[in-house]
Amino acid sequence: MLKMKLNNLLEKVYLNPELEDLVYLLSLKTQEEKQILYYFADKVRREFMGEGVLLRGIIEFSNTCRNSCLYCGLNKFNKKLERYRLSRDEILASVKALADQGIKTVVLQSGEEDGLKPDWLAEIISEIKKQFDIAITLSVGERAFKNYKLWKDAGADRYLLKIETTDRELYDILHPGMSFENRLRCLKDLQKLNYQTGSGIIIGLKNQSIESIGRDIQFLKRENFEMIGIGPFIPHQQTKLGNESKGELDLTLKTVALTRIVTRNAHLPATTALGSLGDDYRIDGLKAGANVLMPNFTPIKYKELYEIYPGKRCISEAGSACIGCLNLKVEAIGRKLDFSRGDSLR
Repeated sequence: MLKMKLNNLLEKVYLNPELEDLVYLLSLKTQEEKQILYYFADKVRREFMGEGVLLRGIIEFSNTCRNSCLYCGLNKFNKKLERYRLSRDEILASVKALADQGIKTVVLQSGEEDGLKPDWLAEIISEIKKQFDIAITLSVGERAFKNYKLWKDAGADRYLLKIETTDRELYDILHPGMSFENRLRCLKDLQKLNYQTGSGIIIGLKNQSIESIGRDIQFLKRENFEMIGIGPFIPHQQTKLGNESKGELDLTLKTVALTRIVTRNAHLPATTALGSLGDDYRIDGLKAGANVLMPNFTPIKYKELYEIYPGKRCISEAGSACIGCLNLKVEAIGRKLDFSRGDSLR
């Protein structure tokens, strides 16, 4: 009876995600209820995405940031953090390392750095395209339309810019000096330029309600993003939220599952944050509807300096060392690593 009732509700949400239904499902308590949700999401994932788990190689090329986001260890007020930026040659060597592993997507990620010269990054994008048969995802924050266009023309394929929360009041509290409207403007600019555009949210932020998360899910569906990253909040001591509680694993997994159900064929990573809650819960994320893993190919000597949150997994080993481990984890749940580009299915 319970299974039939929940499956009927999930079928309804699959067709039309109303807020009341999302809030009910995000509030599921028992293990039996949650497993029904995860199974339904996994079925949707199987139908639209297949059994492959895509690999995206991350290179965190700078940890300098002009912003003071309350949840992020890279905030400009963290004076205990040693700042760095990789050179052009270090970036290209890191791209070669992941390409040599057969990975077909690189994610170039950094803090929102004032000193980032658009032409410098454009030249690196062009050189990567010249040397490697690989897709390029950028994640370097809010920028002017002309810069987004410059990088697109240079060969960038995708762009990730997380909204973090669609609750405007909460957004303003978390992002001093920033503008929710400008974040939306950037996302629209990226879509106008035909980037495969990604966004995402943090689960477990202080003063974040279940209703707010439900509206986040509706936003992610409505905006038709090709990629969506959902991870738990992990407090960092050098932030104003350093003494708050971590985001709940179960609520994060329920959000991943519902996002899979309503977006169907968006690429959803089992995020690094899911792997950094003490234990590694990325496989739980895959079981709840995710279809992407993101091994880190930042040079080892810089990895621990890109500390958005503490406790990040695999910061003392090369990205290539992660592939065999991830393969074993994925095969244990009957899936397989997928080394294709994994372009948008939209």
